[in-house]
Amino acid sequence: MSGSTAAGSSIAIGATAPATYDAAGFTALALTEVGGVDKIGSLGASFAKVEFQPLKGPKQKYKGSVDYGALQPTYAIDAEDAGQALMETAADDETQKLYPIVVTYPTGQKRCFMGRVFGSPETIDGADTMLMAAPAIEICSKPIKINPAG
Repeated sequence: MSGSTAAGSSIAIGATAPATYDAAGFTALALTEVGGVDKIGSLGASFAKVEFQPLKGPKQKYKGSVDYGALQPTYAIDAEDAGQALMETAADDETQKLYPIVVTYPTGQKRCFMGRVFGSPETIDGADTMLMAAPAIEICSKPIKINPAG
C-alpha cells in the first residue's frame, strides 16, 4: 500500500468552460494556477439520507439527492498572482457563471469540475500572520477523475 502527503497539490481555475465535459475537455483548457495556497479542502459526493419507517418492519434508508461538496481553499493574498485574480473575478461575478476548477494531487491525479465561487472573504489576524483569503467554492458537477497515465 502506498500513500501520499498533500505537499505539492495545487488548485487552478479557468475563465471558460470545457468544450466537452470529460478528461479531454478539461485537459484542453487554459487554466491558471492559484498561488500561495496552504490548503484546498475536501471534495467528493455525499448523498442526502431519505428514510421511511413502515408501521411493520425495519426502517428503510435510501440515497437521496447528491451534493458534490464545497471547497474553501486558503491562500496568502498576492496582488500580482493571476490565479488569485481570476478567483476574485469569479467571486465577484453576479451572473451565476460556472468556472472550471482543477485540483491536482502530487501524484499527478486530477479532479476536474465546474463550480461557483460564492465569495472570497479576507482574514486579517495578528501581526505574525499573513493576509489570507478563503474563497467559498461550491462544486456544481460530478468531479471528473484524471489519472496521470490518461
